[in-house]
Amino acid sequence: MDTVTPAARLRALLDRPGLHVMPCCFDALSARLIERAGFALTFMSGFAVSAARLALPDVGLASFGEMRDQLRDIAAAVSIPVLADGDTGYGNAVNVKRTVREYARAGAAAVMIEDQVWPKRCGHTRGKQVVAFEEAVARVRAACDARDEGADILILARTDARATHGLEEALRRIRAFDEAGADILFLEGPCDIAEMEAFCRATARPTLANMVEGGDTPLLPPAELEAIGYRIVAYPLTLLSAAVRAMEAALDALARGRTPWPLLLPFSGLQRRLGFPDYDREAARYAVGREGG
Repeated sequence: MDTVTPAARLRALLDRPGLHVMPCCFDALSARLIERAGFALTFMSGFAVSAARLALPDVGLASFGEMRDQLRDIAAAVSIPVLADGDTGYGNAVNVKRTVREYARAGAAAVMIEDQVWPKRCGHTRGKQVVAFEEAVARVRAACDARDEGADILILARTDARATHGLEEALRRIRAFDEAGADILFLEGPCDIAEMEAFCRATARPTLANMVEGGDTPLLPPAELEAIGYRIVAYPLTLLSAAVRAMEAALDALARGRTPWPLLLPFSGLQRRLGFPDYDREAARYAVGREGG
C-alpha cells in the first residue's frame, strides 16, 4: 500500500530544481489524460470546473460542495499531485480553515486561496475586486493554521490586486502571504515581463505563472518562465478550450450529414484510456465457472 501522501509528493517535486509544467484539469478524465501524457502534476481549475460541470461562467456560481466533490473524483483518478482551486475559502477565516481541511480529505496536494471579494471572477476578466489587505492576510494565515493543525496539504496563496490596486500593492500582499507561511505564491495578471520578474524577486518561495491564452499576462515558453524564476506554470484553459473546439467540430460534421471520423479516437483507443483492459484483467483473476442447465 502506498503511504506517501499527495502533499508529500508535491513537496518532493518542488524540492527538485527547474520549472514544472502543469496542465489544468476539469474532471477525472482530463486529469487521467494529463497523467497519461507524462506530466508530474495538475491543477483543478475553477473556471474549467464551472464550465464543464455547470456550463456556467466562473463568477462564484460553483459552490464549495460542488468543487469538493469534483476534486474528490479527480484525485481518485490519478496518482500525481492535484492542486485545487479553493476560491476565497467560501467565507470568513473559519470557513477558510474548513475548506483547507476538506480539500485535504478529498485528496488535494495543495489548495489555492485568493483575496478576491465573493462572488469572485476569473482573474483575466473585468470587474473583479479584492478584500482589504488585513482580511487577505487573515485568510492566508487561517489556511496555514489549518495546515499546521494537521491538514496534510500545501497552501497556494494568490492575489488579484495587480488589476485593482497596482503592482506595488500586489507585491505587498505577496510578501505578507510569504510571512504568513504560504508554501506557493501566485500573483495573478502581471502585464509584462518586468512585472513577472519583480514578482519572482519578491519571494524565495515557489512561484506560479498562469498562462491564459488571450489573457492579460504575456504567453511565454517554459524556458523563459524558468529563467525569470518561476517554479510552476499552469495552463488553466488549454484542455477545456481544445475539448470544446473538438466537440463543436464533431457536431458540425454530424449536422452536415458527415461522420467525423478524422476527429475521433479509434474505439479501442478510447477503451484503453478509460481502463477497460485493466478492468478485464482484474475481472479475469476472479472468474469462476458457470453451471448451466
